[in-house]
Amino acid sequence: MITRDEAMEFVSTNLKNKNLVKHCLASEAVMRALARHFGEHEEEWGLAGLLHDADVEITDASEQGKRVGDMLEEKITPQMRQAMAAHNTATGTAPASRFDFALTSGETITGLIVASALVLPEKKLANLTSESVVKRFGEKRFAAGADRDLIMHCEKIGLSLEQFSEICLNAMKGIAAELGL
Repeated sequence: MITRDEAMEFVSTNLKNKNLVKHCLASEAVMRALARHFGEHEEEWGLAGLLHDADVEITDASEQGKRVGDMLEEKITPQMRQAMAAHNTATGTAPASRFDFALTSGETITGLIVASALVLPEKKLANLTSESVVKRFGEKRFAAGADRDLIMHCEKIGLSLEQFSEICLNAMKGIAAELGL
């Protein structure tokens, strides 16, 4: 399986937008936390989070998530390929497993969390609470790109929005310096 260093190199080579790289790092942190919570394979889940959008600048929307899996076919597990393809509804690959639903909801909530932090006076994750994230979730025009339906896939993995927000926010707080937040 691909190492984290190799995965980070792949992301850095294929993504020039620094905010996309930060999104991938946030998704990795979230996926690692969810894997720990569920007793799943942390490295596999984390690497899927890191790599899931590594093709976003080099492919069209209907292939995004699937193409990265094709590019890394020999270096990743079939479960990683499935989860990365399933995170993007445009690929036509439906999420089917806890891994798939975790990546779909986990990578989506990162945008809501970042936006919630950026409206704070300090613009820091340290000052953000999961209650604030849940409140912002209810404001449909706030961070409108964060698809609430996809975030609610957290229920398909047995977590309420409140539990899910807490796990994901704490994961992102753990890498706040890398995220610049």
